Amino acid sequence: MTPHNIQFARLSDIPTERLTAHMSDPFVAAHMPLLTGTWTDEMTQDWVAAKEAHWATHGLGHWAFLDHGAYVGWGGFEREGEDWDFGLVLTREAVGLGRAITKRALDTARRDPRIDSVTFLLPPTRRHTGALLRLGAVQEGDVELHGERFQKFRLRLS
Repeated sequence: MTPHNIQFARLSDIPTERLTAHMSDPFVAAHMPLLTGTWTDEMTQDWVAAKEAHWATHGLGHWAFLDHGAYVGWGGFEREGEDWDFGLVLTREAVGLGRAITKRALDTARRDPRIDSVTFLLPPTRRHTGALLRLGAVQEGDVELHGERFQKFRLRLS
């Protein structure tokens, strides 16, 4: 088995069609309650522009994740009120890469003096929370975001 070679890139470096295909996968939609309707290339372009604007405003945001140069998903940090929330959306073929990608992203957060904790918002369809608990995250309860319920976990970095 070839070891993984994970790289972080900008979402704007990934072809629109590839991102649209990922966001249109029923596997992804099953765990993203805020993802509704048919995802189009125009929606992808608007979404990437919004993610790039977050980088411009906050100096941190969402990346595209690559393994040996191949796109395997996206995720990163986004401000949710006072919190820095971490999200991770992998392709179905890359699910096993979550731990390595999360570790590397959290290492980035630990070096950022603005971030003393990271939150994780999981939809109710995500019932396996052991990985977050092993990281040291603590469940804070449920929150509502855009009319949908999520389980909120927090990981203190300091």
